[in-house]
Amino acid sequence: MQLEIRPDPAEVGRARRWARSRLAGSGIGADEPLAETLILLVSELVTNAVVHTGCPAVLRLSLPGGATGEAVVRLEVADRSDRAPVPRCVDDDATGGRGLALVDGLADRWGWTMDGPGKRIWCELDRCAPPEKGEKQGPAYQGPTYEGFACEAV
Repeated sequence: MQLEIRPDPAEVGRARRWARSRLAGSGIGADEPLAETLILLVSELVTNAVVHTGCPAVLRLSLPGGATGEAVVRLEVADRSDRAPVPRCVDDDATGGRGLALVDGLADRWGWTMDGPGKRIWCELDRCAPPEKGEKQGPAYQGPTYEGFACEAV
């Protein structure tokens, strides 16, 4: 599944709505933490493409077909810019610049590759099988660990 993105900030909302509409047939409920994380990642990657490249882009989404079993959700944004994505260090008062840090903290894997005259930024989320009836369920989100410190998005 893919969506053509124009270099217009209004496209970010359209990309979120498109991704939400794709969740219905995938077995991922709109109220699942995975769905909310996916929508946030769509928002961040499309915003980066629109704001930092000024070029049209393509949003691709690969969702699992069934409601059970382990699967990987893959999100890609391809654009025509050859500028590499660069994580930025920003101070507490900055209103932007945290997108790739969010992607790094929320996705199980992410990266980018050159793709023809442009690049492709991708991220993946692992979807585990839902717990069996009566089985205890752990925390919905456990952040990554850096140098022994657990991090969590708040």
